[in-house]
Amino acid sequence: MENNKQLVIGLFGFGVVGEGIYQVLKDTKSLNSSLKKICIKNPEKDRNAPAALFTTDADELLNDTTINVIVELIDDADAAYNIVSKAIKGGKSVVTANKKMLANHLAELIALRDEYNVSLLYEAAVCGSIPVIRNLEEYYDNDLLSSVSGIVNGSTNYILTKMASEGQDYQEALSQAQVLGFAESDPTLDVEGIDAVNKLTIILKHAYGIDEVPDDIPYCGITQIKPSDIQYAKEKGYRIRLVAQTIQGDDDAVAAFVLPTFVSKESQLYNVNNEFNGVLIGSKLADEQFLYGKGAGRFPTSSAVLSDIAALRYDYRYEYKKTKSSVKLKLKNNTYLKVYVSFDVWDAVDQAQFLDIEEVYRSNGKNYIVGIIDVNILFNTEWFYDKQVSVVLVEVSAEDKVGARNQKETVLYV
Repeated sequence: MENNKQLVIGLFGFGVVGEGIYQVLKDTKSLNSSLKKICIKNPEKDRNAPAALFTTDADELLNDTTINVIVELIDDADAAYNIVSKAIKGGKSVVTANKKMLANHLAELIALRDEYNVSLLYEAAVCGSIPVIRNLEEYYDNDLLSSVSGIVNGSTNYILTKMASEGQDYQEALSQAQVLGFAESDPTLDVEGIDAVNKLTIILKHAYGIDEVPDDIPYCGITQIKPSDIQYAKEKGYRIRLVAQTIQGDDDAVAAFVLPTFVSKESQLYNVNNEFNGVLIGSKLADEQFLYGKGAGRFPTSSAVLSDIAALRYDYRYEYKKTKSSVKLKLKNNTYLKVYVSFDVWDAVDQAQFLDIEEVYRSNGKNYIVGIIDVNILFNTEWFYDKQVSVVLVEVSAEDKVGARNQKETVLYV
């Protein structure tokens, strides 16, 4: 395999990550790469690079036959899709960090990649510098992998950490995260769980060979988490984290969802704080492997992008071995969840929808129940989407744990 291939790069985007890539390419001769042109949106902005490198014309990069690699680092998912698809059709390999674009168009882009015989790499799209994609792609076969779960969004993790450690409410913690640059001015994609769902969509492809789009994956963000929920977690010895997870069943089916989750001290995720990410990979033979690091920001993202660029010297490509496996897995949420549900108005939650209720608390200012519910029922109830109702996963319950539909009348009045 060729290991001294000369890479001539066209770069889209010159924000904090783009500028970092420019500096490293300039200073690192061993990468055998040169940056020929940078496409930007705003030509009036002062930039720390020679003016001759910049253009606002995307076709100047995409139509340049001497450029053989496009590195895409812009925020606009639709524009990124147009850039990436045109680059591939032009015979150029692509490195991208745009998880929203990939989550919605991955199958189509892989087909284009195969048709035009180029590489499409995107390690930076999932957990920044943590090598999640390549580990799933290269190491774990379908019959070894049992689960993937993790904290994959640094913004929400920072907010939940501050709510627990400093007693801040959600809005206070969010404002602090925005000041420090851990959350966007419009934090919707992060705090509503959409960013985590996009990353989980990509993980499903590499872990199990499952082609899905984000709309197929149920999720819930952290905007409804209240101080009383944080206090309950502390009393029980938990921390609340937004966890994306997959669980492979015995029937060639995989459940996948994103939920606020009670994490116990026994879990490696318990000590993943602030803007850090952590991913647990469950194996039937090797138990759990834990990957930990910063999931976003200038340097972690730059590290992953540069790793992909370096791999292109060897013409590295994802092989998508799980897709080609004789074992065809499918996405199916056919499991039961034990959940904690808190709410202000007593009749806001239909308790008859639970298969078993283990704990009930009722007072004038705070109500909650802990019980087992079919995941398909949970994600189709009106109250699940009510912002006055908090839902936190306690554990995934095996079917044999589910008792008869006889609710325990353990009601505490305060």
